[in-house]
Amino acid sequence: MNFDQQKAQKIWQTVCLILAGKVSSYGLVADLAGLPGRARMVGRVLQHAPSEMQLPWHRVLRSNGQIAFAPGSDSARRQIELLRLEGVEVCRNRVKMKRYGWLPQLDELLQMKF
Repeated sequence: MNFDQQKAQKIWQTVCLILAGKVSSYGLVADLAGLPGRARMVGRVLQHAPSEMQLPWHRVLRSNGQIAFAPGSDSARRQIELLRLEGVEVCRNRVKMKRYGWLPQLDELLQMKF
């Protein structure tokens, strides 16, 4: 996939800030990475991230808390497994964003190096 490496780096750095046991949305990751309105780009960038980066991609969901992969797919099962290992409850392919949603503190935002 051909995408701007600087933008990808911003997305990867933002995803790495999401704490274990918390989740975020594609849209919020895009906003925090300085790419408002680019939620789909976040999905594409995560899909093509080098595996050696070991990104916590599983912590990124749709804004309504739904897993973006098709229910029952290998990818959906893997994401659910990883979330549950971190203590996140997943019910019917969905996570309660009010309970598990991640919002960075101001000091975290100020430390972001883009």
